[in-house]
Amino acid sequence: MFSKRMILVAVVIVLVAVNVILLTITGKHAQAPAGLGRGAMIIVSPFQKHLTAFMQSIKSVWQRYFFLVSTAEENRQLKKKLGESLQKLNRCSETELANARLRHLLDFDDETPRSMIAAQVVGKDPSPWSKTIIVDKGTVNDIRQGLPVVVPEGIVGVVVEASGHFAKVLLLIDPNSAVDALVQKTRARGIVKGGGADFCIFDYVLRKHEIRVGDTVVSSGLDGVFPKGLRVGRISEVVRSNAGIFQKVSVTPDVDFEILEEVFVIYKPAVEMFHGGR
Repeated sequence: MFSKRMILVAVVIVLVAVNVILLTITGKHAQAPAGLGRGAMIIVSPFQKHLTAFMQSIKSVWQRYFFLVSTAEENRQLKKKLGESLQKLNRCSETELANARLRHLLDFDDETPRSMIAAQVVGKDPSPWSKTIIVDKGTVNDIRQGLPVVVPEGIVGVVVEASGHFAKVLLLIDPNSAVDALVQKTRARGIVKGGGADFCIFDYVLRKHEIRVGDTVVSSGLDGVFPKGLRVGRISEVVRSNAGIFQKVSVTPDVDFEILEEVFVIYKPAVEMFHGGR
């Protein structure tokens, strides 16, 4: 059995062969009788017409093929340039955001009469039980254990370990963290401890103090670590039980610990500042 493709090729070969033979006959008999010339023309013309149409279609297919190949290559180059442009745009966006954050930090640095060094967050503890970060400043930058870490929004935490070029910071929301704090409005005092998630517990607040949801909590400066007046957060819940002398108070930190990228480490804790840096 012959395939359709083979039959088509055979028909084309036959048409070409017949066309060539007839053209040869008419070419040898230039002065052939009118009847023979007309007969040859009648026979040859349909073959020439179909052959010409076939060759034109073949030519058109090749032209379209090469056009598609050229278009595909052009599309590939355009996609490559588009990808490079998107990468450049993304880098520009990241640079713009970083500049905005740095301007914010610089404004805070100018407004704060304390010796501070900026550091970049380079790592986070993935453990759900430990809330710590790693910054790119260490003992070579005079960073040591016990130094407070802050951002313009408020307290971040405290340095718990330091090596040559890196330091570990215990975040405010870690259960092992504690900050001596007070309510800015009423001056009610207590200890802010990490809640392990995105909140803190304000312990040892006496029931006699009137505090409300939304009140601002700041550091008292009495723990010897954090200078006085640094923002801690806002009271989010107050529960006064009938028994006991303390209230149950929750605080939502002002710092968003999920998006920390740059921080400040304060060189002089509150105790050193109170004694004139001695």
